[in-house]
Amino acid sequence: MRSLIRPGHELVAPLVILGTMAAAAIVLTAPLASAQNLDAGKSPEKLFADGCTACHRSPRGLAKGRYTLTLSWFLQDHYSAGPDTAKALAAYLVSVDTPPPGAPAKSGAKSPRSKPRPPKPAQSQ
Repeated sequence: MRSLIRPGHELVAPLVILGTMAAAAIVLTAPLASAQNLDAGKSPEKLFADGCTACHRSPRGLAKGRYTLTLSWFLQDHYSAGPDTAKALAAYLVSVDTPPPGAPAKSGAKSPRSKPRPPKPAQSQ
């Protein structure tokens, strides 16, 4: 069988392979090095409008009484690009957090509809 490498050119094939691998590494890592945060500099209102309105009509009630820190962790793990974006969005959601419409206000007075119901009678078998 005839050799594909000519005499005196034994190092050409390994150098071509090494060069190809180096070029591939450069091409594949270049986009990672130049990645930028597209959310940087946006107001929390703009962040909500750009990323949340597809599923949520309003920011009101989304914080559901959570602390800013825990809400920030949740947003960072599930939705936002980074910790700064998550903190800004969490602070905004907490600031506009209100009870859902129709929910009674948290006061000492009970509404007339909230009368205690009698227990159900036990069924015998």
